[in-house]
Amino acid sequence: MQRTKNPNPWAKKKAYVVDLKRQMAECETNYLRLLKLLPDLEENDSWRFAVSDESLHLGELAIKVTERSKYTTLLRIWQQDSWGHWLSQPELSVRMYHDARMAEVVGYQKQRHFDGRYRYPNPKMRQPDEKMQINLFLAEWLTHLKNYGHSVEAVGLPS
Repeated sequence: MQRTKNPNPWAKKKAYVVDLKRQMAECETNYLRLLKLLPDLEENDSWRFAVSDESLHLGELAIKVTERSKYTTLLRIWQQDSWGHWLSQPELSVRMYHDARMAEVVGYQKQRHFDGRYRYPNPKMRQPDEKMQINLFLAEWLTHLKNYGHSVEAVGLPS
């Protein structure tokens, strides 16, 4: 009977490899999600959505245009809740690239610039796939908003 050696737990793991196709697909899908939520993006600069499920009000999500140019729009997206005084509220900066039809998180909790991958451990203790994770977080947030959100402002009906 032959014994197999236990793998060395201290051996180096394979380095994380960026899945560029997946990352670009996620950014393209987030762009479409944002356009569905903000069909009046060219005319308005801010939106507020109440978020709730069947019985519980979960707070509000606010979106504000902070910068516009010919090919890009920078959005600040943040959550506003009553419990915010004791816990940090999620906040993202998202750049929409209209020519490429992509939306990418460029800031999270007031931190800027995320590399495609990080060696681990690192001084800020970012995960190897931190950039992908924050773009997936945006996707989950926008999907939740689509499923459980509604506009706070009154919507005018045509006469």
